[in-house]
Amino acid sequence: MLKSRCSNCEEYRKNPLIGPRCECGGIFLPEIDFKYREGDYGLNYPYLDDIISLGEVETPLVNLGELSLKLEYYSPTFSYKDRGTKTMISWLHKLLPQGSKINEDSSGNAGASISAYGRAAGFDVNIFIPEKTVQSKVRQISAYGAKIHKIAGSREAVSEAAEHAEGYFASHVLNPEFRDGMRQISYEIFRQNHHKLPDAVFIPVSAGTLLLGMISGFEHLVASGEAPKVPEIISVQTEAVSPLCSRLNGIPYDLNKNIQSIADALVSRSPPLLPQMVEAVSKYGRCITVSEEEIISAHDELAGRGFLVEYSSATVYGARKKMNKIGKSVLIMTGNGLKNL
Repeated sequence: MLKSRCSNCEEYRKNPLIGPRCECGGIFLPEIDFKYREGDYGLNYPYLDDIISLGEVETPLVNLGELSLKLEYYSPTFSYKDRGTKTMISWLHKLLPQGSKINEDSSGNAGASISAYGRAAGFDVNIFIPEKTVQSKVRQISAYGAKIHKIAGSREAVSEAAEHAEGYFASHVLNPEFRDGMRQISYEIFRQNHHKLPDAVFIPVSAGTLLLGMISGFEHLVASGEAPKVPEIISVQTEAVSPLCSRLNGIPYDLNKNIQSIADALVSRSPPLLPQMVEAVSKYGRCITVSEEEIISAHDELAGRGFLVEYSSATVYGARKKMNKIGKSVLIMTGNGLKNL
């Protein structure tokens, strides 16, 4: 089992069958207590015995001079979410009987990913989505065979519906195994960059799983003596939905003001991992917001260079353009632009 400690009572996780939350209501945070191991995937995930795979590859790192694009959409369901889903579903496959009902809340990409991997593992997959989810993403979730439940209200209302439904709450936000799967991106960047880390990494941020998981991977490399320090972490949010940037930058943020953004994957207004996100970014970097105009411009410019990405991915390119020269940087391209068509 993945070693993880509660963010609230600090007790170690003992019985994952009760669900992803600690009995006190806290969130479990992974602890990596071994050195980084060069080689096959499983070497850095020793708690996984039977790995569920859909043919993942090492995603490309494309060099564009002072910046590089990490094309995470070269994944089986066309988004970075497959990193966490592979780890979480492989763990649940060991934990739960065949045919078990699992529930997930998602605005699109996580739902598609958990639908695909969950069905491959033999689970009865139920995906809870907001009513206004982009239809192309709804069709993708359905294609893998999951049952879809449309929920009215906020993103948080969707999460509550999934958590209280019958079955196991396979939350990509709360399950520590999902976040832990994101470490693999950091390892790939390290290897693809000639066993060095870049000066900065730009990460689009919503619920914080990618952000916290990648930081964990970089910390693991440093703790293992593979790299001297964690890169500067530039977390990027939209002006419409910016709880992390608002907290870090002291900007007023109206949680109840329902402003929509074209970056439809970055919609978590009150992420449960916010305290951990604030602590991590305060330690390693900063948070930047981008406007709708900057997102659209960045998306179109990337497409003109041959990279069709989700608008949510384009946020990091828009943020990079706003900043002064900061050395070699890697931008995480989280999702394929076909998802928005």
